[in-house]
Amino acid sequence: MNWDRIQGNWKQVVGKAKTQWGELTDDDFDVIAGQRDQLAGKIQERYGVAKEVAESQIAEWSDKADDSWFDSLRSNRH
Repeated sequence: MNWDRIQGNWKQVVGKAKTQWGELTDDDFDVIAGQRDQLAGKIQERYGVAKEVAESQIAEWSDKADDSWFDSLRSNRH
């Protein structure tokens, strides 16, 4: 999935991110605000993993993103 799309719709996909990284707080997600490097940093901080591991987790997570993540956006626009 294109990270720009995730970043642009961060408030809608943050629930998916919370499911993936449950140790991150609402405040963390507010600070991250869709910025991939911020997400990586928070994952490193909370989970004690290397940057490469955090980046790999983000890549796997974002690869799972599909249109269903954004369906609520379409229905809200109609």
